[in-house]
Amino acid sequence: MPLYNKLVRDNIPKIIEGTGKRYTAKVLNDDKYIKYLRLKSYEELDEYCAAETNEEAVEELADLLEVIHALAGYHGSSIEEVEKVRREKEEKRGGFEEKLFLVEVED
Repeated sequence: MPLYNKLVRDNIPKIIEGTGKRYTAKVLNDDKYIKYLRLKSYEELDEYCAAETNEEAVEELADLLEVIHALAGYHGSSIEEVEKVRREKEEKRGGFEEKLFLVEVED
């Protein structure tokens, strides 16, 4: 039986049951939850970076966004609040549309 030891989406146990397989899972306490949620964000970002097509990239971005939703909720916020902060930062500092790459700044 393969060991996964990772945070999974809420419906994964039902999906596994639907295949006739058995599984072991547990509910994490808050400390473990944020630890594994943060690890999940790295996992999803790595999968995005490894994507070879635009379709795969969008699929992985959707997974990453789901993790961001969960992280916002854990921190007592919402994706709407995160988006508000993102817009404010974009207004002050800009976005990434111009593809600027800073090489150095003279002292």
